[in-house]
This record gives sequence, C-alpha cells and structure tokens, in this order.
Amino acid sequence: MDRTASRRVTLGVVIGSRAFFSPAPCKQARDEVLMLLEELDVRTVILPFEATANGAVQSIEDARLYADKFKAHRDEIDGLVICLPNFGDEIAVAELVNRARLGVPILLQASNDEINKVDVHSRRDAFCGKISISNNFWQYGVPFTETTSHTVDIASDEFADDLDRFASVCRTVRGLKNARIGAIGARTGPFHTMRYSEKLLQASGITVITVDLSEMIHAAGQISDDAPELKRKLEKIAGYGTIPAHIKPEQIRKQAKWTLAVNRWIEDNQCDASAIQCWRSLQDNFGCATCVTMSMMGEELMPSACEVDVMGALSMYALTLSSGNPSAILDWNNNYGKAKDMCVCTHCGNFPKSFIGNTPEISELDVLGEAIGREKCFGAVKGKVKAGEMTFFRMSTDDRAGTIKSYVGEGEFTDDPFGMDGGIAVARVNDLRRLMRFITQQGFEHHVAMVRGHHAEIVKEAVYRYLGWPIYHHGGDPDPQLSTPVRF
Repeated sequence: MDRTASRRVTLGVVIGSRAFFSPAPCKQARDEVLMLLEELDVRTVILPFEATANGAVQSIEDARLYADKFKAHRDEIDGLVICLPNFGDEIAVAELVNRARLGVPILLQASNDEINKVDVHSRRDAFCGKISISNNFWQYGVPFTETTSHTVDIASDEFADDLDRFASVCRTVRGLKNARIGAIGARTGPFHTMRYSEKLLQASGITVITVDLSEMIHAAGQISDDAPELKRKLEKIAGYGTIPAHIKPEQIRKQAKWTLAVNRWIEDNQCDASAIQCWRSLQDNFGCATCVTMSMMGEELMPSACEVDVMGALSMYALTLSSGNPSAILDWNNNYGKAKDMCVCTHCGNFPKSFIGNTPEISELDVLGEAIGREKCFGAVKGKVKAGEMTFFRMSTDDRAGTIKSYVGEGEFTDDPFGMDGGIAVARVNDLRRLMRFITQQGFEHHVAMVRGHHAEIVKEAVYRYLGWPIYHHGGDPDPQLSTPVRF
C-alpha cells in the first residue's frame, strides 16, 4: 500500500511572467526553484523550457498548455508552486489554475527587486504583481499560501524553508482529504466522550471502516504457533523494548498473534490510521493488551488511538502527515503541582518508541492489571517522554454546528520527575489556563494528539485554509480581519 504519510510529495511548478518585462530572470527562477525542490526530495511536474516563451506562463495559450499538462498528472500532483520573477500575467496565471481545477494547495512566490537595478531593463515589480494575482485568486475563490516575506529571493534559505513547509501542508491536505480510519471494536462503553459523527467525516472525504472485536480475536486465535510471520513478529516485539524476566513466552505469543491479526486487517482495508477498543474485552476474551500493537504501528507512521477514539486517530494522522514523525494519543491528565503552565499527559502505554525518545519497557497494564489480573494484560509500552519541543492537536465533530472543529498549539516536554506508571509526559504550554478554558467550554475530549517538534503552522494552514474547518491556534497570531461597523 502506497501510504501518503511516507510517499514523496509532487508539486507542479509555474513561472509566471509578463511579456514586456526582461525575460532573463525567468530561466534563472526556473533553474533555482527546481534545484531547491530536488534538494528537498520533491518530485516536480513542469513543461519543457522550450514549450513556452522564456519557459514561462504569460498568455492564455501558455495557460492552456500548462493546465493540460497538470490535468494529465492530476493524481500525482499534491500542490502548485507559482514563482513570479517579475510582475507576472495575472490573467494567464488565474486561467491556468481555473482550467486545471486540481483543488490542491498553491504557494505564491514573488521575487525581490534590487535597489540598484530598477531601470526599465532590470525592474521586476513582483511585489505589485503578487497582489494582482492574489486579487484574481480571490475573485475565482482560490485559496493560496503566503511565503514568510511578501517578496523573497528564490535562491535563499528562507524560501527553501517556505517550500519545505508547503510540501508538508500539501501532504497533510492530501492525506486528510482521502483518509481511511479503521475502527476495531465498539466504542468503549464508559466513554461517551469518544462519540463522533461518521457522516460529518464522510462529507469531508474521510471514511471509517469498522470491524467487530470478536472477529479480530478469532483471526488472532487462528494464527498457528509455527507461522513464519508470527516468528518475525515475536522477534520484532523482542527488539522493540525491554521485556521483564517474569513475562511468560505464552503472553508474548498472544500479543504477537493479536498484532499480526491487526496488521493484516489494516493492510487488507488500506487504513491510514486506526482506533482500537483497548479495554477490557480483549483482556478478558483473549488475554493481552493492545498497546504495543498500536505503538509499533505508530512508529511505522500508521497511528493508532486507544478506546476507539476515531477523532483521536485522525488527529494523530494529521500530526504524522505534517511532521513526518510518529505521533501519540495522550490524556490531558494531571496538574503539575502549582506550576500554572505545566501539566502531565499520560496514557497506559501506547506511545511509539521514538516519541518516548528512549528504549521503553514492555510489560503489563498497571491499573487494569490490578483489577483483572496482570497475566491477561501484557503489552503496555512504558516510559517517560524525553524532553523536547512538541505540537498538540485535536479534531472533533460538532453535531450541533454540523462541522469538524479543532485546536492546535505548541509547547515542550520537560525532564521534570513524575512518579506515575505507564506512559508519562510532563508538558509545558504557555497560558495553559486559557487553553483548558477553551477545551472545556468548546466541548472537546480529554484526549489529545501530540508529536515531537513544532508544526502548528503547517497543521493550521492545511486544516483552516484548504479543508475549511474551524480551528483555534493557541498562542498563534490571528489572521488580520475586517472590522464590521455596527449601525444604530
């Protein structure tokens, strides 16, 4: 299965030019942007230089040629990069986008003028041309992404960073638009908070595939002890973390069979992420936990959420797409003493290994094990998350408003101690009280997805600008807005 989270991004490239400006910068712009994209390991779709005057789009005929080229590669193209080495032809660029109708993100770049090169043969006027093209995009209803600066040199570190972020936005949009989420088992009974609207998801192109837990338990029970796949899975579990000596081989074998059954079902149904009924039917009726199953899938960029939290799995998937790294699902769980901007985020033990940052222990569920017997609860991945930057994100379906809504923000994991068992992350988030007030007053769940690194701007750009879902960016700068006067 070709998974969006790990596939190379493909971008269509356009050089926009106005015919009576100097043609010299067009070739240079083309060469520079293609070189940058190659360095970023991004595939490109572009016509040969000789196909149009100066290798640029500066007429309706040029727009037609490029639109036809892009339509022929519709299934491959994740986004468009439009570079303006000069003012550009607003009509040609708008017509190209309108005729191609790809419905993908667009990055609009405009080149700098040099103060000592603004004579009639050297001036670019891209500063102005970008405004003209963006005005046309507004008329056509075409959303696009800004560069960090209004104008920027193509051969610059700043624009290279812009391209890298944009490629991640494109991957996130493609992945979420076509996501397939596996729901294994019924929603955990005591948790009404895990309810969601499958129909609202489907209206956004997101499909949920369900299977009864009993079917999965039966599939796991049918796996032979001497199956070659089982042997490889046992070896993988043994190498994934440290297993205490008191754990019996039969406990590990059950866990491996369950993992193999889940992996097969995920592959057969082409799921990008999953959510599993992790307690307590599996422990009672098969005799293992599912945490290490979810942890290992997450490590391979196939995130999996606890307690059939489908929206949590989708939130994890968004973070995996935006960052290219394994994400985890956590509870906003405890205060950290009197520290106002710190809290403790936990879960029983499903964090991916690299999310933890250290080699984990694989043993039994603690709380559930005390209640029903530890021998039925092997499979918890335990460890304290290593310090570092993090991004948090949560999506939820709001049936009252008829929409998908979300929040995103950034913080950090700290090295501060906390003596709780399981998967533990001590976190610091600026203005935490404001965030918690938003979560509680807007009816969000106690689960939150997290990933290492700072990626909030990528998530917001994908979700808000291109998918059209309401979002709160905690700590982010709000977009400038018109103020509407109230007349009495």
